Amino acid sequence: MSGPVRTEAVVLRSMRYGEADRILHLYTPQHGRVGAIAKGVRRARSRFGGRLEPFFRLRLILHEGRGDLHTVTAADTVEGYRRLREDAGALDAAARACDAVGRLFETSEPHPGVFNLLCHELALLDGDVALATRANGLAFRLKLMLAAGLAPGLGACTSCGEREHLVGFSGAAGGVVCSACEAGSFAIGEAAHTFMVDALGRALAQAPAAEEVVLGQVERAVAETLEHHAHLRLMPAAARARPSGAPQPV
Repeated sequence: MSGPVRTEAVVLRSMRYGEADRILHLYTPQHGRVGAIAKGVRRARSRFGGRLEPFFRLRLILHEGRGDLHTVTAADTVEGYRRLREDAGALDAAARACDAVGRLFETSEPHPGVFNLLCHELALLDGDVALATRANGLAFRLKLMLAAGLAPGLGACTSCGEREHLVGFSGAAGGVVCSACEAGSFAIGEAAHTFMVDALGRALAQAPAAEEVVLGQVERAVAETLEHHAHLRLMPAAARARPSGAPQPV
Protein backbone atom coordinates (compact mmCIF):
# COMPACT_ATOMS: atom_id res chain seq x y z
CA MET A 1 0.00 0.00 0.00
CA SER A 2 1.06 3.59 -0.50
CA GLY A 3 -1.03 6.64 0.41
CA PRO A 4 -4.79 6.42 0.99
CA VAL A 5 -6.32 3.08 0.07
CA ARG A 6 -10.00 2.28 -0.34
CA THR A 7 -10.86 -1.30 0.52
CA GLU A 8 -13.49 -3.57 1.93
CA ALA A 9 -12.49 -5.42 5.09
CA VAL A 10 -13.78 -7.70 7.81
CA VAL A 11 -12.70 -6.80 11.33
CA LEU A 12 -11.07 -9.95 12.68
CA ARG A 13 -10.13 -8.49 16.03
CA SER A 14 -10.38 -5.17 17.85
CA MET A 15 -8.28 -4.21 20.88
CA ARG A 16 -8.27 -1.18 23.10
CA TYR A 17 -5.20 1.02 22.81
CA GLY A 18 -4.39 4.04 24.92
CA GLU A 19 -7.20 6.18 26.26
CA ALA A 20 -9.48 6.30 23.23
CA ASP A 21 -8.00 4.33 20.31
CA ARG A 22 -8.38 0.81 18.97
CA ILE A 23 -5.96 -1.47 17.17
CA LEU A 24 -7.70 -3.48 14.45
CA HIS A 25 -6.78 -6.71 12.71
CA LEU A 26 -8.48 -6.55 9.31
CA TYR A 27 -8.84 -9.00 6.45
CA THR A 28 -9.18 -7.48 3.00
CA PRO A 29 -9.69 -9.01 -0.45
CA GLN A 30 -6.73 -7.31 -2.16
CA HIS A 31 -4.27 -6.62 0.67
CA GLY A 32 -4.64 -9.72 2.84
CA ARG A 33 -4.35 -9.17 6.55
CA VAL A 34 -3.80 -5.55 7.56
CA GLY A 35 -3.16 -3.89 10.90
CA ALA A 36 -4.72 -0.49 11.52
CA ILE A 37 -5.34 2.03 14.25
CA ALA A 38 -8.64 3.87 14.69
CA LYS A 39 -7.89 7.04 16.62
CA GLY A 40 -10.44 8.38 19.06
CA VAL A 41 -12.91 5.62 18.26
CA ARG A 42 -13.78 5.00 21.91
CA ARG A 43 -14.83 8.58 22.53
CA ALA A 44 -18.58 9.13 22.88
CA ARG A 45 -18.74 11.41 19.84
CA SER A 46 -16.49 9.37 17.57
CA ARG A 47 -17.54 9.56 13.91
CA PHE A 48 -16.97 5.81 13.63
CA GLY A 49 -19.69 4.91 16.15
CA GLY A 50 -19.62 1.21 17.05
CA ARG A 51 -18.86 -0.13 13.60
CA LEU A 52 -15.15 -0.94 14.14
CA GLU A 53 -15.98 -4.03 16.17
CA PRO A 54 -15.19 -7.67 15.32
CA PHE A 55 -17.15 -9.28 12.47
CA PHE A 56 -18.25 -6.02 10.84
CA ARG A 57 -17.84 -5.93 7.05
CA LEU A 58 -16.81 -2.41 6.13
CA ARG A 59 -15.71 -0.06 3.37
CA LEU A 60 -12.63 1.68 4.67
CA ILE A 61 -10.21 4.38 3.71
CA LEU A 62 -6.81 3.59 5.20
CA HIS A 63 -3.79 5.88 5.25
CA GLU A 64 -0.34 4.34 5.34
CA GLY A 65 1.64 5.39 8.40
CA ARG A 66 5.32 5.24 9.23
CA GLY A 67 5.09 1.93 11.06
CA ASP A 68 3.25 -1.31 10.43
CA LEU A 69 -0.15 0.15 11.30
CA HIS A 70 -2.34 2.05 8.87
CA THR A 71 -4.75 4.71 10.10
CA VAL A 72 -8.48 4.40 9.54
CA THR A 73 -9.72 7.71 8.17
CA ALA A 74 -13.21 6.67 7.03
CA ALA A 75 -15.49 3.66 7.59
CA ASP A 76 -18.90 2.71 6.23
CA THR A 77 -20.80 -0.43 7.12
CA VAL A 78 -21.45 -2.97 4.38
CA GLU A 79 -22.91 -5.55 6.77
CA GLY A 80 -23.06 -5.59 10.56
CA TYR A 81 -24.46 -9.13 10.97
CA ARG A 82 -26.81 -7.97 13.72
CA ARG A 83 -28.61 -11.28 14.30
CA LEU A 84 -25.32 -13.12 14.70
CA ARG A 85 -24.43 -10.78 17.56
CA GLU A 86 -27.52 -11.75 19.52
CA ASP A 87 -26.58 -15.43 19.89
CA ALA A 88 -23.65 -16.65 22.00
CA GLY A 89 -23.06 -19.75 19.87
CA ALA A 90 -23.02 -17.79 16.62
CA LEU A 91 -20.68 -15.19 18.13
CA ASP A 92 -18.32 -17.95 19.23
CA ALA A 93 -18.40 -19.55 15.77
CA ALA A 94 -17.71 -16.19 14.13
CA ALA A 95 -14.77 -15.56 16.46
CA ARG A 96 -13.26 -18.96 15.65
CA ALA A 97 -13.72 -18.39 11.92
CA CYS A 98 -12.02 -14.99 12.09
CA ASP A 99 -9.21 -16.38 14.24
CA ALA A 100 -8.58 -19.18 11.73
CA VAL A 101 -8.43 -16.73 8.81
CA GLY A 102 -6.16 -14.32 10.67
CA ARG A 103 -3.70 -17.02 11.66
CA LEU A 104 -3.69 -19.13 8.50
CA PHE A 105 -3.55 -16.09 6.20
CA GLU A 106 -1.44 -13.68 8.22
CA THR A 107 0.43 -11.91 5.40
CA SER A 108 -0.48 -9.12 2.98
CA GLU A 109 -0.76 -11.59 0.09
CA PRO A 110 -4.19 -11.11 -1.51
CA HIS A 111 -6.70 -13.96 -1.33
CA PRO A 112 -10.05 -12.61 -2.54
CA GLY A 113 -11.54 -16.09 -2.31
CA VAL A 114 -10.71 -16.30 1.39
CA PHE A 115 -12.29 -12.90 2.02
CA ASN A 116 -15.43 -14.04 0.18
CA LEU A 117 -15.48 -17.34 2.09
CA LEU A 118 -15.27 -15.52 5.43
CA CYS A 119 -18.05 -13.11 4.45
CA HIS A 120 -20.17 -16.07 3.35
CA GLU A 121 -19.61 -17.85 6.66
CA LEU A 122 -20.60 -14.75 8.65
CA ALA A 123 -23.69 -14.30 6.47
CA LEU A 124 -24.69 -17.93 7.03
CA LEU A 125 -24.33 -17.59 10.80
CA ASP A 126 -26.29 -14.34 10.69
CA GLY A 127 -29.06 -15.89 8.62
CA ASP A 128 -29.45 -19.01 10.77
CA VAL A 129 -27.69 -19.19 14.13
CA ALA A 130 -28.47 -22.93 14.24
CA LEU A 131 -25.61 -23.33 11.74
CA ALA A 132 -23.12 -22.49 14.50
CA THR A 133 -22.11 -26.14 14.83
CA ARG A 134 -18.89 -28.09 15.02
CA ALA A 135 -19.65 -29.56 11.58
CA ASN A 136 -19.98 -26.09 10.04
CA GLY A 137 -16.76 -24.93 11.69
CA LEU A 138 -14.84 -27.93 10.37
CA ALA A 139 -16.26 -27.54 6.86
CA PHE A 140 -15.14 -23.90 6.93
CA ARG A 141 -11.63 -24.89 8.03
CA LEU A 142 -11.34 -27.53 5.35
CA LYS A 143 -12.20 -24.92 2.72
CA LEU A 144 -9.62 -22.54 4.22
CA MET A 145 -7.04 -25.31 4.02
CA LEU A 146 -7.94 -25.86 0.37
CA ALA A 147 -7.38 -22.14 -0.32
CA ALA A 148 -4.01 -22.34 1.46
CA GLY A 149 -2.91 -25.41 -0.50
CA LEU A 150 -3.11 -27.57 2.62
CA ALA A 151 -6.25 -29.63 1.98
CA PRO A 152 -5.78 -33.26 3.07
CA GLY A 153 -5.29 -35.89 0.39
CA LEU A 154 -8.40 -38.06 0.39
CA GLY A 155 -8.54 -39.91 -2.94
CA ALA A 156 -5.69 -42.35 -2.37
CA CYS A 157 -3.07 -43.33 0.19
CA THR A 158 -0.79 -40.32 0.53
CA SER A 159 2.18 -42.62 1.11
CA CYS A 160 1.90 -45.20 -1.69
CA GLY A 161 -1.03 -44.21 -3.90
CA GLU A 162 -3.21 -47.23 -3.06
CA ARG A 163 -6.92 -46.45 -3.53
CA GLU A 164 -8.34 -49.29 -1.44
CA HIS A 165 -8.25 -50.10 2.29
CA LEU A 166 -7.86 -46.45 3.37
CA VAL A 167 -8.06 -46.97 7.11
CA GLY A 168 -5.87 -44.30 8.69
CA PHE A 169 -4.97 -40.63 8.58
CA SER A 170 -1.45 -39.25 8.82
CA GLY A 171 -0.88 -35.57 9.45
CA ALA A 172 2.76 -35.97 8.43
CA ALA A 173 1.76 -37.56 5.11
CA GLY A 174 -1.00 -35.00 4.67
CA GLY A 175 -3.97 -37.32 4.24
CA VAL A 176 -5.42 -40.79 4.34
CA VAL A 177 -3.22 -43.87 4.32
CA CYS A 178 -3.87 -47.53 3.55
CA SER A 179 -3.52 -50.50 5.86
CA ALA A 180 0.01 -51.18 4.57
CA CYS A 181 1.18 -47.63 5.38
CA GLU A 182 -0.76 -46.95 8.59
CA ALA A 183 2.24 -46.90 10.92
CA GLY A 184 2.24 -43.55 12.72
CA SER A 185 -1.33 -42.75 11.66
CA PHE A 186 -4.59 -42.83 13.59
CA ALA A 187 -7.64 -44.84 12.60
CA ILE A 188 -10.24 -42.97 10.62
CA GLY A 189 -13.66 -44.31 9.72
CA GLU A 190 -15.48 -44.19 6.41
CA ALA A 191 -17.93 -41.62 7.77
CA ALA A 192 -15.14 -39.17 8.65
CA HIS A 193 -13.54 -39.72 5.26
CA THR A 194 -16.88 -39.06 3.55
CA PHE A 195 -17.48 -35.93 5.64
CA MET A 196 -14.20 -34.38 4.50
CA VAL A 197 -14.83 -35.26 0.85
CA ASP A 198 -18.35 -33.81 1.01
CA ALA A 199 -17.30 -30.69 2.95
CA LEU A 200 -14.67 -29.89 0.33
CA GLY A 201 -16.97 -30.65 -2.57
CA ARG A 202 -20.17 -28.95 -1.43
CA ALA A 203 -21.10 -25.33 -0.89
CA LEU A 204 -20.52 -24.17 2.69
CA ALA A 205 -24.27 -23.85 3.24
CA GLN A 206 -24.58 -27.56 2.44
CA ALA A 207 -21.94 -28.76 4.89
CA PRO A 208 -22.81 -32.33 5.94
CA ALA A 209 -23.92 -33.28 9.43
CA ALA A 210 -22.20 -36.03 11.37
CA GLU A 211 -22.06 -37.63 14.80
CA GLU A 212 -19.64 -36.27 17.37
CA VAL A 213 -17.31 -39.27 17.18
CA VAL A 214 -16.99 -38.69 13.42
CA LEU A 215 -16.39 -34.98 13.89
CA GLY A 216 -13.74 -35.79 16.47
CA GLN A 217 -11.81 -37.77 13.86
CA VAL A 218 -12.18 -34.95 11.33
CA GLU A 219 -11.02 -32.36 13.84
CA ARG A 220 -7.96 -34.44 14.65
CA ALA A 221 -7.18 -34.82 10.93
CA VAL A 222 -7.47 -31.06 10.41
CA ALA A 223 -5.39 -30.26 13.49
CA GLU A 224 -2.58 -32.70 12.70
CA THR A 225 -2.36 -31.53 9.08
CA LEU A 226 -2.07 -27.91 10.15
CA GLU A 227 0.48 -28.71 12.85
CA HIS A 228 2.72 -30.67 10.49
CA HIS A 229 2.47 -28.49 7.40
CA ALA A 230 1.70 -24.97 8.67
CA HIS A 231 3.17 -25.27 12.20
CA LEU A 232 -0.10 -23.87 13.41
CA ARG A 233 -2.48 -24.88 16.18
CA LEU A 234 -5.96 -23.37 16.07
CA MET A 235 -8.69 -23.27 18.68
CA PRO A 236 -11.14 -26.20 18.44
CA ALA A 237 -13.67 -25.68 15.67
CA ALA A 238 -16.50 -25.20 18.20
CA ALA A 239 -16.86 -24.79 21.92
CA ARG A 240 -17.75 -28.02 23.68
CA ALA A 241 -21.25 -28.07 25.11
CA ARG A 242 -21.44 -27.97 28.90
CA PRO A 243 -23.33 -30.72 30.68
CA SER A 244 -26.86 -29.81 31.70
CA GLY A 245 -26.78 -27.91 34.95
CA ALA A 246 -23.08 -27.14 34.75
CA PRO A 247 -22.15 -23.72 36.13
CA GLN A 248 -21.61 -20.91 33.62
CA PRO A 249 -18.08 -19.50 33.39
CA VAL A 250 -17.56 -16.33 35.40
